[in-house]
Amino acid sequence: MAQWLNATIAETIHWTGNLFSLKAKTGPLPFIAGQFVRLAIDGPEGRIQRAYSLVNPPDSEYQEFLVSTVADGLLSPLLQQLTPGDTLGISQPATGFFILDEVPDGDNLWLIATGTGIGPYLSMLATAEPYQRFAHIILVHSVSNAADLTYKDLIASFVAKNPEQLHYQPIVTRETYPGALQDRIPKLINSQQLQQQCGQLLNPKSQVMLCGNPQMITDTKALLEGMGLTKNLRRNPGNITVEQYWK
Repeated sequence: MAQWLNATIAETIHWTGNLFSLKAKTGPLPFIAGQFVRLAIDGPEGRIQRAYSLVNPPDSEYQEFLVSTVADGLLSPLLQQLTPGDTLGISQPATGFFILDEVPDGDNLWLIATGTGIGPYLSMLATAEPYQRFAHIILVHSVSNAADLTYKDLIASFVAKNPEQLHYQPIVTRETYPGALQDRIPKLINSQQLQQQCGQLLNPKSQVMLCGNPQMITDTKALLEGMGLTKNLRRNPGNITVEQYWK
């Protein structure tokens, strides 16, 4: 049964009008990069809670979450109103199998996300494991508008530390942006444009992680399976590891 930790909001980062990050002071908490917890706020009708991936690495004093506000959502509008000093419930322990421990070895590692789905990848890339295991890592982040490309400075610092291993590829579907591609992920893969832009193959020797919009996951997974990649299961290791929940 989950236990609850009362954390104190240290900072709210507003990326856009409906996209923000929360940083809560807790001291280091035990989790594996890629896992998630539940965030909760107590309201008049009881506790409202929902799952969110941890953006920070496991050794951080602060727990950080990337949140998109859903207009008719029960929790996200309340989270957006939090300010430093407010209290936020965080479930313990963290859980989930969208972690590199569950991913087999491969020639390269594709971390493909839409929107807030980039969160768990940032946690992973702040650890040593991906760089120790994979010669090439490709972080693909697809958003509608350029303003939604969150954590650009953090990602740039990862690339600067690992310039021969890590490639960051933004995709902005509704406007042009320097260095970004401009189409849906499945179409970019099918046309080979994504692979050519990143300078990496995407084949049965690759490992692919998918996180974000359910339609993107469904369509991309089907396309990859048509290319000879298989879903990664514990009983039958493959190439495609999927995060199932939707934020």
